[in-house]
Amino acid sequence: MTKDEVLRIILETKVIAVIRMADTEKLVKVIEAVKKGGVRAIEITMTTPGALDVIKSLSARKEPGVVIGAGTVLEPETAESVIRAGAEFVVSPILNKKVIKLCNEYRTLVAPGAMTPTEILKAWLKGADIVKIFPATSLGPKYFKDIKGPLPQVRLMPTGGVDLNNAADFIRNGACCVGIGTALLDKEAIQAGDWAVLTEKAAELITSVQNV
Repeated sequence: MTKDEVLRIILETKVIAVIRMADTEKLVKVIEAVKKGGVRAIEITMTTPGALDVIKSLSARKEPGVVIGAGTVLEPETAESVIRAGAEFVVSPILNKKVIKLCNEYRTLVAPGAMTPTEILKAWLKGADIVKIFPATSLGPKYFKDIKGPLPQVRLMPTGGVDLNNAADFIRNGACCVGIGTALLDKEAIQAGDWAVLTEKAAELITSVQNV
């Protein structure tokens, strides 16, 4: 899948599910469940045990229309490793220009982290496809409206503190999509294998952000 196709899926669905799980089989079930609810972009963080193997496994057997990415990528060496493992997008909580450069060389979508207007513009000018605003919980939805005033061209994605109640507010205030983890991926439901709960939450989330 090309970078433009990956970006299109993310912008259409407006949601990236952020997953930290060691159990690959359960992870596959989680992906199937949230996909039924409309979520098609899955981020596997590098804090997940065996993250590279998980990304490689998921990329090899993912369903059409699903994109698998890597999160918590801090340096270019890791970015290259995850891309070679099959990651179709790379997300970072920090601004590392070398990570952006490498992803651009591989024509892989990259979303570096930033917080201040200076960091946000710097990330965009260096070639970010989306700028991850982290931690969004410290800033709130209105911050995105304030930033979009002087920087309307920058695609912004809040991560950290996004839940089913405020996701639409972030979109309404200028975010192009949201990154959401624990609020979407109910741990008790996963433990019990109650995948319908995850599908229901995913559908509720997708409906809320697409109705803005």
